[in-house]
Amino acid sequence: MLLAWPRAILLQVAHPLVAAGVAEHSSFADGGYAAVHRLWQTVQAMLALTFGDAVEQQEAIEGILAIHRRVNGTLRETVGPFPAGTRYSAEDPALVLWVHVTLLESMVLAHDALLSPLTDEERDAYCAEAAWVPVALGARTDDVPTTWNAAQAYLQQVYAAGTLAVGSDGRAVGQAVLSPPLGPLATPLTAIVRLLTRAWLPERIRHAYGLSWSEADA
Repeated sequence: MLLAWPRAILLQVAHPLVAAGVAEHSSFADGGYAAVHRLWQTVQAMLALTFGDAVEQQEAIEGILAIHRRVNGTLRETVGPFPAGTRYSAEDPALVLWVHVTLLESMVLAHDALLSPLTDEERDAYCAEAAWVPVALGARTDDVPTTWNAAQAYLQQVYAAGTLAVGSDGRAVGQAVLSPPLGPLATPLTAIVRLLTRAWLPERIRHAYGLSWSEADA
């Protein structure tokens, strides 16, 4: 899960409206204790949503919704198809859906690469069992993919639509994710995260962040 997150985050902030929300309303660039504490809180929320009982799941959802209500504003600069001044909100159903599916796909890719490949039936079950979370966070029920093929079709639709573009906000978040200010002791782990993230990103998105990939890397 932890190794899949950076890939998911870079995909998420390749959407200019998501990138603006993260850059303007998150302490993503803070290092040391703040970064570790934020990661711990996120892990606890993920574990509650996945393995918690009904009360724990609802508390996690309410916590995320409370954060989402505060995240809104306007783009400071034109990025891709979005002109400066375009409004964004973390409660936007389309953005909730994008964040969900990028995380969904990243988890499966990491599992397949590092553990063992899931069967088609297991992938579909994972998509179906996870679908309630984005709906609870504001995504439209009919838009949320409940099969792996539907998730892939949605991703290809977004890629083809031309809505993704990495601007200054996206690059800043991406840099903080791939090179977190955690000190020299974290360098080996950071190197592993950077390698895996570069490996798993779609080529177009990797290029947009100025990241490379070679036969030696493979």
